[in-house]
Amino acid sequence: MTADKTLLRMKYADIVKTLAARTGCSLEEALGRFYGSREYRLVSNGISDQHCMTPDYIVDDILAETV
Repeated sequence: MTADKTLLRMKYADIVKTLAARTGCSLEEALGRFYGSREYRLVSNGISDQHCMTPDYIVDDILAETV
C-alpha cells in the first residue's frame, strides 16, 4: 500500500522536525540525514507500511542506523 504524496510530505516534515529537535542539529542537517537514511527509502517506497509509523519511531530507527 502506498500513501498519498501530500500526506507523505507532511510526514517527512514531522520526521525532520523531530530529528532536528532530538539531535540539536539544524533543519537542513536533519533533512540531509533523513534523505540519506534507510528509513527514507522504506517510507518513500511504501515498504512494509513504514509510512504508518510515528515520527518518533522513525527517528529512533534513523538514530539507531548511525550507532
